[in-house]
Amino acid sequence: MNKPGATQTGAKAGITEAAVAKDQQKSNQENAQAAATDENLLIKQRRQKAAQIQELGLQLYPNTFRPRDTIGEVVKNHGQLDAARLEYQEYLKFSLAGRIMAIRSFGKAAFIKITDRTGSLQLHVQKDVIAPEQFKLFKKLDVGDIIGVVGHLFRTRTRELTLKAEQLYLVTKAMRPLPEKFHGLTDVEQRYRQRYLDLIMNQEVRDIFRARSTIVSTLRGFLTERDFLEVETPMMQAIPGGATARPFETHHNALNMKLYLRVAPELYLKRLVVGGLERVFELNRNFRNEGVSVRHNPEFTMLEFYQAYATYEDLITMTEEMFGKVAMAVKGSLSFDYQGRNVDLTPPWQSIDFRSSLLEMGQVPPEVLFDREKALNMSTAMGGQHDRGDSLGKALAKIFDVTVEPNLWQPTFVTGFPRDISPLSRTNDLDPDIVDRFEFFITGREMGNGFSELNDPDDQRSRFNEQVAQREAGDDEAQFMDQDYVKALEFGMPPTAGEGMGIDRLVMLMTDQPSIREVILFPLLRPEQG
Repeated sequence: MNKPGATQTGAKAGITEAAVAKDQQKSNQENAQAAATDENLLIKQRRQKAAQIQELGLQLYPNTFRPRDTIGEVVKNHGQLDAARLEYQEYLKFSLAGRIMAIRSFGKAAFIKITDRTGSLQLHVQKDVIAPEQFKLFKKLDVGDIIGVVGHLFRTRTRELTLKAEQLYLVTKAMRPLPEKFHGLTDVEQRYRQRYLDLIMNQEVRDIFRARSTIVSTLRGFLTERDFLEVETPMMQAIPGGATARPFETHHNALNMKLYLRVAPELYLKRLVVGGLERVFELNRNFRNEGVSVRHNPEFTMLEFYQAYATYEDLITMTEEMFGKVAMAVKGSLSFDYQGRNVDLTPPWQSIDFRSSLLEMGQVPPEVLFDREKALNMSTAMGGQHDRGDSLGKALAKIFDVTVEPNLWQPTFVTGFPRDISPLSRTNDLDPDIVDRFEFFITGREMGNGFSELNDPDDQRSRFNEQVAQREAGDDEAQFMDQDYVKALEFGMPPTAGEGMGIDRLVMLMTDQPSIREVILFPLLRPEQG
């Protein structure tokens, strides 16, 4: 029984907490309304300035100014010169275009900071230097406007490299004000919704996507140098295959048929190997109808490549070389920090066996490794969700996800995966319960998956039938039967090894980002409320 005073005190506390929460909600709404009112006022003022610019006989969105230089080039070539040398080179004229990021006005003169795709530079605008009509234009400019400028370099009293404007042009009038503060912690989700603002305001974000471009081009170069052919395979497929995942469904009206967005390009790429394209790769999007998290986005980028006359062991070596190439291109070193902890990509990487890792790292009792019921019970106790037809291998894989994967910080290959969760992998010659497959992990997350491909058509048909049975038992991630792919194998596919790796997670690693949303320009978000 509660003490008489305890209930009363708790009730008062509850009322107080509810009142505080209500007041906070009201305050947030009022702040949002005030911000919207302020923004509307600023937009109105900008439109008034726009009208005044037009009264000067100028266009708000002309397409005539052509910058000859970039800020990055100017700083690289002249940023080390002292004031005297710059004064001596006053005859050198530079033509730049950029977005205004700051204005400090002093009446008849002002300092402006502009940025372009290569960097930032300070401008000095002075009434008695530029033409009168251009100074009138300058007085109507706002932060966010895009301008063109021609002038020469000098150094200010504080020795900052500055371009003295001799000609000034409006290139684009911005009708909305830029946010005063737009740094992640204030409103992370809004950064993703309005990525264009995020890119304008944050150099660090622009750097992430420059690094992403470098990573992708490095991977392409690595493979093309080794005689791999880049190809494109269907995004819409009548039969989704190549991965254990729930697909997105769509409908083709003209053909009146159901189609699926691909979960992987694997089966089409291996058809090409059958066709004689012995080394192929595709770097493109996959779609999986799964949850959204810091590691998952339903639309993501994958690299898959296949090499005839190779084994999964060949790809292990190749993966080490490939990651090293990327790390040197982006980081300049094979050893670097990720989220405050060191990662060392120096080969050879650690390699462990799947079952052994469960015993040694996961502390899984030996009897669980070969007993389906015990494995399902243990996985369920850890929060795993299972269908009635789930196999021993699937239960062990979920136990692995919880007990082993988070501890694989340094790059690690895991081999010896169960056959029943590897429907496209070649059976190991010494142990028919496992396949010639690896997954590799860095910083506690899976980065990729590779194996010697199953090229026996009868075995592949049998594996597909097992997957169909699992679908019928309730596993909506199990693969479909693909009779045409089996037919392709019947024409003969040479012994082949293939691998897939997630580009988004690789970019996370190389740019020290904890969330996949930081490395995808436009991640999937829930619809905005209100």
